[in-house]
Amino acid sequence: MTAPTPANPANRTARIERDTRETRIAVAVDLDGTGRADLATGVPFLDHMLDQVARHGLVDLAVKADGDLHIDAHHTVEDVGIALGQAFARAVGDKAGIVRYGHAYVPLDEALSRVVVDLSGRPGLEFHVAFTRARVGAFDVDLAREFFQGFVNHALCTLHVDNLRGSNAHHQCETVFKAFGRALRMALARDPRAGGAIPSTKGTL
Repeated sequence: MTAPTPANPANRTARIERDTRETRIAVAVDLDGTGRADLATGVPFLDHMLDQVARHGLVDLAVKADGDLHIDAHHTVEDVGIALGQAFARAVGDKAGIVRYGHAYVPLDEALSRVVVDLSGRPGLEFHVAFTRARVGAFDVDLAREFFQGFVNHALCTLHVDNLRGSNAHHQCETVFKAFGRALRMALARDPRAGGAIPSTKGTL
């Protein structure tokens, strides 16, 4: 794996390159962006979902992936989650002055999802989405959980994902990713009342 670029606390950017025998991935993030996305993972539905994260999270996101898609999309989706989590962790730095917690409810027609995030420094995922079918086009919906598991393990955050209702699997998945972006946006926001303090009684996260 290539060494990551140093985080820039002034504008909260980072770049990660992850090379394995299964995937080669480059991720760049700007947590104070405008929602721009440059995505080429080789998995079109994943690109569509990451575009939702960028747009609704107001983060600029670039992801390039070259994975073993001749087998299936599992390694690519999981490793994109890992690399994205690493990039977020570096970009957010010591978390001084941020809100830390974020939550969002997002509807799409009949579907409604809730995502709650704590940039806690501790990885944990609760993922409760009963997809109504196994695939959206060529995308195996089980891989949505793999993406989020990779992300939380390396962003070191606690994430609760609940699809509250929905009959269309595309809508279910899209509401999850949109709500994820919105929850991150809230958690990453600088808190003007915090005075630059670490948002924890321990003094560190």
